[in-house]
Amino acid sequence: MADLKMPELNSVIVAGNLTKDPVFRETSNNTPVVNFHVAANRRYKDSSNQWQEDVCYVGVVAWNKLADSCRERLKKGSAVLIDGELQSRTFKTEDGKNRTIVEVKAKRIQFLNKFSKNSDTSTTNAASDSISSSESNSSYEENSFDKFLTDEESNLMNE
Repeated sequence: MADLKMPELNSVIVAGNLTKDPVFRETSNNTPVVNFHVAANRRYKDSSNQWQEDVCYVGVVAWNKLADSCRERLKKGSAVLIDGELQSRTFKTEDGKNRTIVEVKAKRIQFLNKFSKNSDTSTTNAASDSISSSESNSSYEENSFDKFLTDEESNLMNE
């Protein structure tokens, strides 16, 4: 049994809305980084057949060009689909205690809200960045996560 090797797999996909505006900063060597939290909702029917909603808050970090694009395009309430991996980090709090957090290190972020390339110059540069292979060349991105749902999932969401 000691010869059994576990696969190295660390992959996360989460969709939700930003709970606050993203926090953008640069490291000491000028590497852009942005942090934000996403509220991912889960709807389900309870034992009495009533719809309930559960919310999971997920921390996200993005680096480099992806961080720059997030700074330009995201704000509180923005809808996103994030593909990344879990990472943990430990730091000391002001009272000297160690604290560990787990967050998603984003590899790709799909911006799900409408976005006009012609709205102003600050958003034009972000729109030209290559964020995801599923982006279109039109002036607006799709405003719906529905394209990722099966027919059965769509019906459940509409009930």
